[in-house]
Amino acid sequence: MTHPSSIIKSLIRTEKSTLTEPAGKYLFLVSTAANKIQIKKAVEEVYKVKVQDVNTFVSLGKMKRVRHQLGRTPDLKKAIVTLKKGQKIETA
Repeated sequence: MTHPSSIIKSLIRTEKSTLTEPAGKYLFLVSTAANKIQIKKAVEEVYKVKVQDVNTFVSLGKMKRVRHQLGRTPDLKKAIVTLKKGQKIETA
């Protein structure tokens, strides 16, 4: 198994994601190679909570132009992690 810090890159704290926190849902930026089982184990190990469900989606990168060259921003994989009742991740 890979190290949890290589699976979970960061906890995403946006206005939209903080609205779902009272329902026990947290948004994470994760590795594109990670699957739901690895994400669940990594969150449980790092944050010491029980995970009920994991939903993932890939946010595709956009085409960008820099002077005369075309480029592309990277694809990002995000995970919505639902915790069991009574569980909470302490965010500062």
